[in-house]
Amino acid sequence: MFHDLEILHNAEGILLIASVILFFSIFAGKAGYRFGLPALLLFLGVGMLFGSDGLGIQFSNPNAAQFIGMLALSIILFSGGMDTKISEVKPIASQGVILATVGVLATTFITGGFIYYISKLVTGYETLTFPESLLMAAVMSSTDSASVFSILRSKGVYLKQRLRPTLELESGSNDPMAYMLTLLLIAYIQTAGMNLADAALSLVIQLSVGAIAGFLLGKLAVLIINKIDIDNESLYPILLLATAFFTFAATTLCKGNGYLAVYIAGLVVGNAKIVHKKSIGTFFDGFAWLWQIVMFLTLGLLVNPHELLPVAPIGLTVGIFMILFARPISVFLCLLPYKNFTTKGKLYISWVGLRGAVPIIFATYPLIAGIEHAGLIFNVVFFITILSLLIQGTTVTQAAKWLGLIDEPERKDVFGIELPEGIKSAMSEIDITPEVLTHGNKLMELTLPDHTLAVMVMRDERYFIPKGNTVLMEGDKLLMISDNDEALLQAYEALGITDYTMKKN
Repeated sequence: MFHDLEILHNAEGILLIASVILFFSIFAGKAGYRFGLPALLLFLGVGMLFGSDGLGIQFSNPNAAQFIGMLALSIILFSGGMDTKISEVKPIASQGVILATVGVLATTFITGGFIYYISKLVTGYETLTFPESLLMAAVMSSTDSASVFSILRSKGVYLKQRLRPTLELESGSNDPMAYMLTLLLIAYIQTAGMNLADAALSLVIQLSVGAIAGFLLGKLAVLIINKIDIDNESLYPILLLATAFFTFAATTLCKGNGYLAVYIAGLVVGNAKIVHKKSIGTFFDGFAWLWQIVMFLTLGLLVNPHELLPVAPIGLTVGIFMILFARPISVFLCLLPYKNFTTKGKLYISWVGLRGAVPIIFATYPLIAGIEHAGLIFNVVFFITILSLLIQGTTVTQAAKWLGLIDEPERKDVFGIELPEGIKSAMSEIDITPEVLTHGNKLMELTLPDHTLAVMVMRDERYFIPKGNTVLMEGDKLLMISDNDEALLQAYEALGITDYTMKKN
C-alpha cells in the first residue's frame, strides 16, 4: 500500500506517516492495557502491521535499527537508573549483580547447549555449530530493561521480599554481559577461535571501565547541574540528556561498556539532590516512553512476519525451554547462597525473565557482521520475544497473586512538592482519620508546635489552602511544613497521627 505512494518520497509525507503510526501505537497501547496486553508488545505489532508484509512500508536496514536501539537503550537505562532508589537496591545489590552476570552466562550455556542439540535433531533447518548456538542464546540471555521497567511500573505492582528492585536492578544491569558475550562470540566465529584468557580480560575491562566511568560521570553531572545557573529551567533536562549520551559514547570509546555506564550514571543522578529534580524526572519519563515506542516500532518494521512462520516450531521449542527450564535453573543456581528469597520468590524472579527489544537489537549484530545463519538467529529471537511478552508479560500481576507475593502499596507523595535546596525545614503529609478528628474537626483545634504551617489540603482530588476555621473531614490529606520536625513528630504522637510521610532538607 505505502510503497507505491509518492507521500513517502518527501519529508512532509514521511513525517505524516510517522505521526499516524505514533497515534495508532498510543491508542493501541491504551486498548491493549484494558485486555492485559503489554503496551510494548502492541507497539511491536503496530510496526509489523505497517511493515513490508502489512501496509507496505519498506524498512530493511539493520544498521539504522541498531543505531535507533542504541539511542533508545541509552535513554531507557539512564531513566531507569534515575527511578531506582539506592536504599531499595542496596540490600539486594549482590543478588542483582550475580543474576546480571553469572545468571546471563548460565542462561547462555544452558540454552546454547539445548539449541545445539535441537538443531541436530530437527530436520528442515540449518544445523548450527556450537558457537552459533551459543551466539543465539547469548543474544537473548538478558532480561529486557524496557519491558521489565514499563510492565512493573505501569501495572503498579507492589511485591514482597524486595522482588521489584531485584528485578529492576537485574534487568537494568544485565544488558552489558549479554552485549559482550554477543560480540565475543561473533569474533570467535569470524576468527575461528579466540584465546579464552583474552576474552575473560576483555569482559573484566569492559565491566570495570563501564562501572567507574558511569559513577564518575554521574557525579560530574550532579555537580554541573547544581553549580551551573541557567535562567531557562527547561534547559536542565536537555543538559542531562546530553550527559546520558556523552556517558554512553565516551565510555564505549574508552573500551568500557556504555550500557552499564549510563545505568550507573542514572542511578547516581537519581539518588542525589539536584535542582528541578521533579521536572527533570517528568521529562525523562516521557522521553523514555517515546523512545521505547520508536524502538519497538522500528524493530517491528524491520522484521518480515512471513519469515517467522517457518521458524515457529523451533522458536516455540526454545522459547518454552527458556521460560520453564533455562531461566529457572540459572536463577536458582545464582540465588542458592542467599536466604532472603523464598522458593516462591525465586519462582517469580524466574517467571519475570522478560525478553523484549534488547535481544532483537543484539540480533542485528550477527546480521551486520555477516554471520552465516544470522537470518535464522534474528527470526528465532524475534519469535521468542513475542512469545515471552505474550506469556510472561501478560501474567506479571497474576503470577504474583498466585504465589502470594502481592504487598500493600506504598504511601504515595500526593502533593509532589519538593523544598528548594538549602531550606532547613521539614515537610510532611498526614491523613485525617477519625482518631485525629476526636480532638476537634477544625484546623485551629489541632495542637501543633510553633513555626508550623498547614499549607494545603487535598480533598476528593481537589486542592485548597486551609484557614484556621477550615473544617477537616475524614479522608483529607494535609500538607504541613515546619522548621522543628522533632516537635512536630511529638505533636503527631499526641494527636494519634500515625499515617504520615516526612521529607527533610
